[in-house]
Amino acid sequence: MSTTTSPRTDWPHSIVLHKVSRMLELRYDDGTQYRLPFELLRVYSPSAEVRGHGPGQETLQTGKREVEIVSLMQVGNYAVQPQFSDGHDSGIYAWDYLHFLGQNQETLWADYLARLQAAGVDRDTPMAEKSASGHHCSSH
Repeated sequence: MSTTTSPRTDWPHSIVLHKVSRMLELRYDDGTQYRLPFELLRVYSPSAEVRGHGPGQETLQTGKREVEIVSLMQVGNYAVQPQFSDGHDSGIYAWDYLHFLGQNQETLWADYLARLQAAGVDRDTPMAEKSASGHHCSSH
């Protein structure tokens, strides 16, 4: 981890949902701009449903190619919370996490595609149903 840059905690001066291209556009006062695909935001949701409650508990997200953001709510002065068309709405995206996604989206996308391939599925494979005996957060 580089010590020359610090996490971005400032608000974007502009947040635009591009429904047709399925992109969330963030613009900052310093000229920085990110266009984050809805699918990337969904598969890297910071929620416990996706990340789990600790290392090794992550749930690989599939079937999210066509996901849309149907609403976007501000959370305090530090984050936004999207509601996705598949019903997922528990991820709170802090400004620094959105900046991380923007800076690293190529690497994250490549990692996601590699994890799909390793699991023998693709982006369009429907999510597997969670079994009653599965170890998943019961609050979701």
